[in-house]
Amino acid sequence: MAEALRLCVIPGDGIGQEVVPAAVQVLRQVLPQVECVEAEAGWGCFQRVGKALPIQTIETAKQCGAVLFGAVSSPSRKVEGYRSPIVELRRRLDCYANLRPTVSPPLPGARQGVNLLVIRENTEDIYIGEEESDGEVATAMRRITRLASRRVGEVACRLSRGKLTIVHKANILPLTDGLFRDSVREVAEAQFPRLELEERLVDAAAYELARYPERFDTLVAPNLYGDILSDLAAAWGGGLGMAPSLNLGESAAIAEPVHGSAPDIAGTGQANPVAAMLSLALLARSWWNQPEAADAIEKAVAATLASGVGTPDLNLPARCSTQAFTYAVLALLA
Repeated sequence: MAEALRLCVIPGDGIGQEVVPAAVQVLRQVLPQVECVEAEAGWGCFQRVGKALPIQTIETAKQCGAVLFGAVSSPSRKVEGYRSPIVELRRRLDCYANLRPTVSPPLPGARQGVNLLVIRENTEDIYIGEEESDGEVATAMRRITRLASRRVGEVACRLSRGKLTIVHKANILPLTDGLFRDSVREVAEAQFPRLELEERLVDAAAYELARYPERFDTLVAPNLYGDILSDLAAAWGGGLGMAPSLNLGESAAIAEPVHGSAPDIAGTGQANPVAAMLSLALLARSWWNQPEAADAIEKAVAATLASGVGTPDLNLPARCSTQAFTYAVLALLA
């Protein structure tokens, strides 16, 4: 747990340059003692200096212990020397558990009663990026370890409110997914005997999330499945513009809105800052142990949305800009 309230701020690309400053404004309203240190990363950074994640950014992130990462643009083709900076930063800081909550939002027509948490292992699986191809056959390496599976399982058990769903595909991948499932079960049965434990094949979990999301409390999954399922679940929380996340490790945490860099609206003032604001609320609660600050941010955001004020993507009566929405939230926190 970090003792000092220092935050490494990485706006990144596209709308990250807009939603990150908005979220920092809100954070400073509730935690004025936070010291913010800005750093750079992303595709634009790569084009300027030849590195998507400069060494100085890694060092700043390590020194601060807490990071807000905005968004990153990635080329759709292989570019020599380029690697996703957020994936690399998670690995460098060993932020091994990705927390993705989905809660029914105060929006017209939104399905109520959804309150779930998807936790994905964040450092291995197919995301290790080991691929090869001879032009005719392409192969990707998938790696699952007992250590990584057990430690993310422990986080999931600890954060669960009483019921944990282990997601896997061990009927097809008995060695890799079987190891993940068994490792999480070992932790749950040994350390959390009162926890209600169940399993779902990933395809069945996807179906149930799409049809009956209220059935779930906390789900834990390997990296790839968790990435996909958490995006699916986000549909019940108002969409990706509303979806926060927190990458949690032993010595660092990275708050990260789930949305991409949205180059089509970058610079227009339309970006939705809710995900970035709620990501900082997760950071305040789960890393800095500041639950009152987290509650204040979440309540102010919810109240602003409930009043009908929101960015254009939300289709609310009072459509407003990124900054106008931020001012509305700040007014409730004053």
